[in-house]
Amino acid sequence: MACTRDILILISLFVGIAAKYEPNWQSLDSRPLPAWYDDVKFGIFMHWGVFSVPSFGSEWFWWSWKGAKQAEYIKFMIDNYAPDFEYPDFAPMFHAELFDPDEWAEILEASGARYLVLTSKHHEGWTNWGSKYSWNWNSVDAGPHRDLVGALANSIRKNTSLKFGLYYSLFEWFHPLYLEDKKNGFQTQTYVKDVMTPQMYEIVNTYKPEVVWSDGDWEAPDTYWNSTEFLAWLYNDSPVKDTVVTNDRWGKGDTCKHGGYYTCNDRYNPGVLQKHKWENCMTIDKHSWGYRRNSLLSDYLDMDNLTQILAETVSCGGNLLMNVGPTSDGRIAPIFEERLRQMGSWLKVNGEAIYSSKPWTHQNDTVTPGIWYTSKADAVYGIVLDWPNSDKLLLGAPKTTEQTTIMMLGYPTPLTWSAEQPTGLTVTMPTIPISRLPCQWAWVLKFTNIS
Repeated sequence: MACTRDILILISLFVGIAAKYEPNWQSLDSRPLPAWYDDVKFGIFMHWGVFSVPSFGSEWFWWSWKGAKQAEYIKFMIDNYAPDFEYPDFAPMFHAELFDPDEWAEILEASGARYLVLTSKHHEGWTNWGSKYSWNWNSVDAGPHRDLVGALANSIRKNTSLKFGLYYSLFEWFHPLYLEDKKNGFQTQTYVKDVMTPQMYEIVNTYKPEVVWSDGDWEAPDTYWNSTEFLAWLYNDSPVKDTVVTNDRWGKGDTCKHGGYYTCNDRYNPGVLQKHKWENCMTIDKHSWGYRRNSLLSDYLDMDNLTQILAETVSCGGNLLMNVGPTSDGRIAPIFEERLRQMGSWLKVNGEAIYSSKPWTHQNDTVTPGIWYTSKADAVYGIVLDWPNSDKLLLGAPKTTEQTTIMMLGYPTPLTWSAEQPTGLTVTMPTIPISRLPCQWAWVLKFTNIS
């Protein structure tokens, strides 16, 4: 009996060991994506840092000024700052004095988003928490003198149902240790060992993010970043090992090939169904991820744009991660707040077609453009981006039966329809003023008993 017991213990130990993810892509890519991520469909991205102080051009301000030496940035600095002014001098101006994490949490909850990804560190190297590995270049030692990541994480978890995630840039444009490794052809890893890796363990152990959104990877291979070793720890032993999701930006050549879900490139929106779970990370400001004081109203996507992007993304199996850039004093600017609340109001009516939905056999209609389909259980949803002329909508994808019913989400009365030969149908849309419709942008038809 003792021998049998010992064998069983050895077997259980072997199974436990075998279940561990190894630090290689074949093993790591075999990890199932936690189900919550596919269910939520819609999240908010937030780019916030020292770049929010000049708030000119984009969040790449430092690089555009000192790296690329672009004329408009040089002129901006000459016209507005002393000749000896350097980028780190912006840090004391990053006060975040109006930052109210509970207010942010309320706005984010009102947006209808189900997860948040906050910038913990962008390519400038500034950390929005008091990192032990970024002395005097972090939000506790300088600027706000406050743990911004921790404050928002606490408010999100206390006041909302959103999952909390963190963006982290692997590289830093001007960190001397990184530049030395780069000079050595990435054959040395001083920056990775002394800065990057400890910081990544720091944010995971401290804030327990359920999204780790990696970026800034493209100059070096994942072997330099030690990406597979970090991910093996994240999936096996971290405090979020069972629920965390990751993206695909872990080293040069890895994007759209390895990782939890694929981002492929910024604003990735393929328009066709993808075999692997993916995310469309995009920003309401067409030209920047960080807040810009020099933006124009025409630079911002409107709700017609945003509902179209959401419909296209979810129909093709993706999640939408929609970015806003807070101000350096800690506000979500009114134009962003308006878009967030508008999206929330749209999702209150039409979220049934978005949350926990699955791609249908058709992603868009075969006859009328501007209609994107999703499905759930025994229902199919058609997201209609443009109201049809004469209130008659011709559809080619749905195949009707005698039991087919068509509803508009938020509208109480079934819609009338007629079958068309040889296939398809014509739906009669409600003939009422648009102000009395359930929403003002994109209307969702719910089909039951179709094939």
